Amino acid sequence: MATGFDLENFLEMLAAERGAAENTLAGYRRDLEDFSGFLGRKSLASAQSEDISAYLGDLNRRGFAETSQARRLSALKQFYKFLYAEGTREDDPTRTLSAPKKRASLPKVLSMEDVDRLIETARTETERPRKSAAARLRAQRMYTLIEVLYATGLRVSELVALPVTAALRDARLIEIKGKGGKERLVPLSRAAQAAMKDYVGLRAAEGAYEKSPWLFPSHGDSGHLTRQHFARELKDLAVAAGLDAGKISPHVLRHAFASHLLQNGADLRVVQQLLGHADISTTQIYTHVLDERLRELVESAHPLAKK
Repeated sequence: MATGFDLENFLEMLAAERGAAENTLAGYRRDLEDFSGFLGRKSLASAQSEDISAYLGDLNRRGFAETSQARRLSALKQFYKFLYAEGTREDDPTRTLSAPKKRASLPKVLSMEDVDRLIETARTETERPRKSAAARLRAQRMYTLIEVLYATGLRVSELVALPVTAALRDARLIEIKGKGGKERLVPLSRAAQAAMKDYVGLRAAEGAYEKSPWLFPSHGDSGHLTRQHFARELKDLAVAAGLDAGKISPHVLRHAFASHLLQNGADLRVVQQLLGHADISTTQIYTHVLDERLRELVESAHPLAKK
């Protein structure tokens, strides 16, 4: 039965064959010695799959994050593959074990009040006197971007690349070509439609970008506003609105669109279609919104909850 000699051989192999740094070796030693302590009298080399599964459960109870658990399991996998390759063991007890899946982090979501404040600030900026036509256009462009983004939940790449024809049609739906060339229809609010028409009208009145095919043109290589430029201007708008600029981005507004729809009773499948998600599992990151809404419904509607 093998002893700590196997651990030293393993670490020596990592240093000699893989050029592992001292910090890396120290990390492996720490992880494997922790598992050895968990095993008690049983040696590392004689551990079975159930021992390793129990150890992972113990890590979870001790509050280790999924990433830390995955790192510990990775160290064990490499150790037992080494023992198997060396002939110390006839099997690899980690072969059927997989690391715990990292839970999808919940998206940052703005409240409806925060979005209203952001939109109202952008609208107010369009009414301020400006010294130049370019400044007037920038203010109207930002207001239009915000209205359209919150009304549609478009990806920022889809938003900045909208064709000018989207504003010229008198339609409540616009056609979007999303990831993989897949097309979908998304509705426009009346406010978004009006903002688009006002912006295009101001462009025409100022004689700007007459031949551009883009709704949000620029002088850059792409011919339209870049995602980065919009993101910077959005943070400036957040500051003007008295909001934390670090918590606001175009993607956060897309999350707000989806979350607020669900809060107000929209079906998850409908939100999936509007966002252009190919798989419902991608949209299920928003189920925390549904869970909260169900809890509120039960607390407000169930007869026992009122007692």
